[in-house]
Amino acid sequence: MSDTRGELEVETLLKIVLGLIAVLLVLEVLEAIIGSIAGLLGPFFILVQLAIAVLIVLWLLDQL
Repeated sequence: MSDTRGELEVETLLKIVLGLIAVLLVLEVLEAIIGSIAGLLGPFFILVQLAIAVLIVLWLLDQL
């Protein structure tokens, strides 16, 4: 019975962790940008969301 645990090197694990942190930072920046756009649009933001949802449904149904 061979034990295959621990085959990843420390550098590989470090790259994975740093990549996940970079993805988290990008998501935080996008959240801030979308939040500021939502603040500018105010009550119209719900209408924009509904319009995007309708466009996606129409595109999926090949009606667009």
